[in-house]
Amino acid sequence: IPGMEKEHQRYFHLYYSSGKAAGEREKLENLLEKMKQEIRKMEGKQVLFGGRYEHYFDFHYGKNKELLFARERPEVIEQELDLCGYFSIITSEEMSAQDAYLLYKGRDSTEKLFRADKSYLGSKSLRICSNAALDAKTLIGFTALIIRNRIYSLLKHQMLKLNIRRNYMTVPAAIVELNKLEMVKLGQGDYQLHHAITKTQKTILSSFGISLEDVQVYANQIARILKTKVKEAELEDEDYEDGEICDDAY
Repeated sequence: IPGMEKEHQRYFHLYYSSGKAAGEREKLENLLEKMKQEIRKMEGKQVLFGGRYEHYFDFHYGKNKELLFARERPEVIEQELDLCGYFSIITSEEMSAQDAYLLYKGRDSTEKLFRADKSYLGSKSLRICSNAALDAKTLIGFTALIIRNRIYSLLKHQMLKLNIRRNYMTVPAAIVELNKLEMVKLGQGDYQLHHAITKTQKTILSSFGISLEDVQVYANQIARILKTKVKEAELEDEDYEDGEICDDAY
């Protein structure tokens, strides 16, 4: 590629879509039909066609430069019809064609979501009183959209991998399902998961590379932290009560 640094490699991924091919063929056929209608209107008149008209047609003129007729260039049209449905993605890192497509689609989805920020970011009513607050809210909202899109990409990749289609594999449904995972306090002051991981939660977690063993490890870590925090809070309460008694005695 002209102007590209030699030390930077680029990887080209070629794709074909039958749906895209049908749409592009229809678009090209409609364009050619409109051109034919314009050419017929100008037959017998002194006119010169250029640009994309000459790309698709060969024009024949009379002695006075009046347009006699035009013929399609079948080799050009056939070549463009053969290219319908093909598109490419260029990446700077080596990856599979599927990963490149999902990454590109994820970026496109993020941009579309940001354009629809009235729904997702609540920007219809910002409720801010300074430019700094506006910048902060926009940054947080855009970061949230990126995280949301990452979750969407991982869930979709998992559906393609397992060849499944489930209602719980959408971002809102997955978040609702994972919110059911919670810690409960036992009689001895210890904490543990409220219930075992369900099959649905297991499928969602596997999309993020989290296994049941990982969940148990995280749960144990959280349980230790909660137990420590509770003990610290109890000690603070005891110190506070002791302080009140001393003040009364004084």
